Amino acid sequence: MIDWGVRYKGYVSDMTRTIAIGKPPSRLIKIYEIVREAQTLACEKAKAGMTGAELDAICRDYISQKGFGKYFIHSTGHGIGMEIHELPVIAPKHNAPLPVGSVITCEPGIYIPNLGGARIEDSLVLTAKGAINLSKMVSKKLLVL
Repeated sequence: MIDWGVRYKGYVSDMTRTIAIGKPPSRLIKIYEIVREAQTLACEKAKAGMTGAELDAICRDYISQKGFGKYFIHSTGHGIGMEIHELPVIAPKHNAPLPVGSVITCEPGIYIPNLGGARIEDSLVLTAKGAINLSKMVSKKLLVL
């Protein structure tokens, strides 16, 4: 996993992609695809007005339905702006509505001890009608080196 960002004129970015060195085991490929599907679904449904808990549940429920819920061990995301971790929080029990214009991350992950894991993180601007993905130009395809 590579998690990186830049600082520009006082603002930060945040992005994660998963890269395999050598051919990964089929179970890791499956995990990656589940994370990609969960993250894509959440990015498509994200919008201002929903709560952090509702957005988190989209990823968490999808991953749980696929049998990997206990391996999703962190929140789905967080706000970004002048700092890398800001409000709002995208996690269970965070029931405040997400404000219009918020910039958040969407970063579900699955991590299995002694096997490996996968995470995909994009930054989104929330509008009343949906989300604008600021990371859409970077492929979500699993890169195998």
